[in-house]
Amino acid sequence: MNRFLLIVAALVAYLLFNAFYTVGEAQQVILTQFGKPVGEPKTEAGLKMKLPFIQTVNRIDKRVLEWDGSPSDMPTKDKLYISVDLFARWRIIDPMAYFLRMRDERSALSRLDDILGSETRNAVAKHELIEIVRTTKDRIPLKDPILLENAEATKGEDSTPIGSLVPIRKGREQVEQEIFKAAAEKVKVFGIELLDIRFKRINYNDSVQPKIFERMISERRQIAERFRSEGNGEAARIRGNMTRDLNRIQSEAYRKVEEIRGEGDAKAAEIYANAYNQSPAAAKFYEFTRTMDAYKSIVTQDSTVVLSTDSDLFKYLKEAGSPSTTQ
Repeated sequence: MNRFLLIVAALVAYLLFNAFYTVGEAQQVILTQFGKPVGEPKTEAGLKMKLPFIQTVNRIDKRVLEWDGSPSDMPTKDKLYISVDLFARWRIIDPMAYFLRMRDERSALSRLDDILGSETRNAVAKHELIEIVRTTKDRIPLKDPILLENAEATKGEDSTPIGSLVPIRKGREQVEQEIFKAAAEKVKVFGIELLDIRFKRINYNDSVQPKIFERMISERRQIAERFRSEGNGEAARIRGNMTRDLNRIQSEAYRKVEEIRGEGDAKAAEIYANAYNQSPAAAKFYEFTRTMDAYKSIVTQDSTVVLSTDSDLFKYLKEAGSPSTTQ
């Protein structure tokens, strides 16, 4: 009898154990009977009751969930292949629709991969790379005339020449909002609310990285060459100004020297004239000294001088040999 009571008590306990279940604070529950949902979703935490063995408890997370997509290669509007890594946050707001369409979180993540990946590809294809990379759009487009001249031949219909900054009309945040709005509408039918979406990483595709780097190096070289050319032109201008100023200074100095020398010669001549014109004897002495100075300049050891007898230079030589002079 005691054994029978123990068996009955165990069966009752087992039935009660399968008839009650708990709903956690971060959970919502849908009961299914033979695979079909029964009743309304249980969204409030607490102890709940169900038919034992017939009804099954299906727990659905109520918290904010994470979606982390895999990096995907896609082209931008300016024909650059980039690798985009995206992440998002989402939650389940309609557990019944979610259960009927998704069943589990793995299926939901797979569907988010498809929707978010597709919308990201569409948004990236409609925007230039700079729009996806830059967060701000308040800058003035600048153009380098020299680089623009060199790039006119390669300018395409939808491309911007080298040396020109593409005007930013939207920026990365608005591109993210475009993806968010388009994807949020599509995931609502699955009972999912998309909370936020962000770019985690944007890199150049491995196949186009060398070409991008070569283009960047070419741009920097052209800019360096332009700066070098401008520097050489400025140096030539400075050297030209220096040579002009030097010639002007030398010319003015030479003129000043000649003026001083002329004034000195005039002053000396005036002094000589005043000194030697004081008497006939002084004038004769001055004539004699000047003639002797001329002899020093004309007559040397290797000089041969031919003079006429009535030459002023020969006068003193002739007088030097006369008897009145020697006496």
